[in-house]
Formats: sequence, C-alpha cells, structure tokens
Amino acid sequence: MAWDEWEQLKSKAAESHSTQMQLNQYPVDQGGDGTQGDLVAGHQDLEAVGKAAHDLFESFTLYGGHARVASAAAAGGLKGEGFALGAALDHVTERWSAQTRTLLDACAHISNHLRFTKNQHVADDSYISGTVSSIALLDEGFDDRKGH
Repeated sequence: MAWDEWEQLKSKAAESHSTQMQLNQYPVDQGGDGTQGDLVAGHQDLEAVGKAAHDLFESFTLYGGHARVASAAAAGGLKGEGFALGAALDHVTERWSAQTRTLLDACAHISNHLRFTKNQHVADDSYISGTVSSIALLDEGFDDRKGH
C-alpha cells in the first residue's frame, strides 16, 4: 500500500465519523466465498514462523552485538576526547542494548512456544489415539460377551 493510498483511506474513514467496528474479508472475486470459517494454520505455516523467529534471533544476536560494540567504542572515544556527543552516543547504545534484548526475548518466546505447541499436539494426538483404540478394544469385548 502506497503512502498516499494510506492517507486517502485515513481521510475517508475520518469523514465517515464511524465509531463502529468493521471486520473486513476477501471479496468473492478475490478468493473469499462469503462463508464464515475458522482460522487455519498448518504445520508448515507454524514451522515457517518458528524458523523465521529463530533466524531473526540468530542474525540479530550477531549483527546487533557488532553495532553495540562499535557504538560503545565510539562513545568511549568521543567522551575521552571531551565531546558531549560521547555521552549521548553512550545513552543511545544503552537503549539499543535494552531494545535488542526485548526483540531477542520476543523471538525466542515465539520460537520456543511454537516448538512447545508442536510437541504438545503430537502428545495430544498420541493420547487421543490411545484412548480411541482403547474404547474400540473395549467395544469389541462387549460385542464378544453379547455374542455378536
């Protein structure tokens, strides 16, 4: 979406003075069929999100660390030469480090949660399968006793 298109949409929304919530959907000619349905995310979709979060974590750990070290060194050099900019750059470096940790924590949380969810679904499927097969075995026993 282009910036002017975004601005036009904002203006149009402001003109309507609508305070109601609107849920959008794909028009029928763009793949929507007009029916209600559940959100579906397959294993491949979840694995792709988990991999992207893990890759971002790995890459940002490396490159974010380089930026932090270089900025801290520059701040130290500037402060050592008596430049006020050194203290400002030091502050920016501290904020960078805090924001980096927040992003890395979020990436790790996403990746770990998806891994846990995948493992939990496998365990749930196994449990349900065992329960259903036990019921089928139990039913066979009742059928045998009834003479079926």
